[in-house]
Amino acid sequence: MKVAPTKDNVQKLARDARAENDRFFKQLKKKPPKNLDEIVQSLHEEAFEKFDCLNCANCCSSISPMITDKDVERLTKPLRLKPSQIIEQYMHLDEEQDYVFNHAPCPFLMADNYCSVYDNRPKACREYPHTDRRRFSQLLNLTLKNCEVCPIVFMVVEGLKEKLA
Repeated sequence: MKVAPTKDNVQKLARDARAENDRFFKQLKKKPPKNLDEIVQSLHEEAFEKFDCLNCANCCSSISPMITDKDVERLTKPLRLKPSQIIEQYMHLDEEQDYVFNHAPCPFLMADNYCSVYDNRPKACREYPHTDRRRFSQLLNLTLKNCEVCPIVFMVVEGLKEKLA
């Protein structure tokens, strides 16, 4: 990796690598290696050793997770609101008819990049950046999008290209 991704440069780095990543992911979709999950898990762990999400919070600052009914139910506890009040106050349906937050940054992101509802955060937030999930080959489109948001995803993809070249 030539330039280390940061909160400030990850979008440009990912856009500059987009054509190359598109070709790489197209190949990966056709024939994913049997040990892809193992390789990605190792790269995920390496990336998390080098990068502290609390210094970034790009995900919380710029994109909204898909929010399930279970997530809304979970948020009732810290917010002390009824599910209908939470939806009315914080969410809307997107073009795919999924609940998302009304705007970015996330309404629960605090100035120090901590989450005010961390223990009750939505499932998509818990699983982000999705680079340690099983069946990684099914998440390639999402991973490509997340390259522009998350330095960790960018590092994982660059590492994957190096290992599978």
